[in-house]
Amino acid sequence: MDNLRQLAIFWGCVLLAGCGGDTLEHFGGPTMGSTYSIQYVRTSATPGPEAVQREVESILQTVDRQMSTYRSDSDIERFNQLPAHSCQPMPASILQLVRTGEQLSQASDGAFDLTVEPLINLWGFGPQARQVKVPDAATLAQAREQVGYQHLRIDGQQLCKDAAVEIDFNSIAAGYAVDRIAERLAALGIRSYLAEATGELKAAGRKPDGSAWRIALEEPRDDLQVAEKIINVDGFGVSTSGDYRNYFQQDGRRYSHTLDARTGAPITHQLASVTVLHPSALMADGLSTLLLILGPQQGWEYAEQHQVAAFFVMREGDGFVTRSNNAFEQLTAVKP
Repeated sequence: MDNLRQLAIFWGCVLLAGCGGDTLEHFGGPTMGSTYSIQYVRTSATPGPEAVQREVESILQTVDRQMSTYRSDSDIERFNQLPAHSCQPMPASILQLVRTGEQLSQASDGAFDLTVEPLINLWGFGPQARQVKVPDAATLAQAREQVGYQHLRIDGQQLCKDAAVEIDFNSIAAGYAVDRIAERLAALGIRSYLAEATGELKAAGRKPDGSAWRIALEEPRDDLQVAEKIINVDGFGVSTSGDYRNYFQQDGRRYSHTLDARTGAPITHQLASVTVLHPSALMADGLSTLLLILGPQQGWEYAEQHQVAAFFVMREGDGFVTRSNNAFEQLTAVKP
């Protein structure tokens, strides 16, 4: 999964006493090539951390088994290995993500596309990448023939393709996992929590001392971790997409891991990172990538038109400038 999300979590104390004996529990571990972390307020009516951790890790293991492009036995990799004009039965979760991807592709005129895995590998950023370098025009044109969300079709419970396309869920799978975790926590009676997986997160309620869950959005630098902005989170997912940690340089030019499916090449504009807030962590995940691909002007116009709560960080000279819209400011306003 995408390890490049720049969200730093302000943990506070390991254990905080609150009203009625409520305590703040936390646990975490490795997942999907990165890590996950959970904090939740434990009451007399909610289970202990060992039981909650088992539930959370079961969800993460299922998502990895279904959607990982880094294991050949995953459901999506078995589909990716099929030739054109093939179908494969798929779990409902994968079909849901394919539909979400189609929605985001149509909304971005094809800039966002789940079938970019051949391009990601060609540019040296994917699980089957051979080398990191700028591909020649002929090789790039050949890879682009294997890209296009319109080649996918859902037939009942089957996913079908009419070309040899390959799907990469890295732009939305972690957000989906966080939503599933949040749903499970709620089903266990947990009302206050902060759930994070590979940088995607969702929070609800407050800590035992009554304070809000606070998230630091990092300045998009590849040398230091510096907080650009700190926000309060309650009832929505948070996702940041950035182009500044996974890249390579060749002949004095910088090539990001974020690709525009319309060109088949990395983005080249000055938008360094985008943070999106949304009730669904899945949609926050996908929309942050979509806006990053579209860039500082087209992405901003999209966010305004569709009322997406967004925080933009642009490169300017040797530094950065930031811009947030009204939807973002309203969601992060300090509440009593």
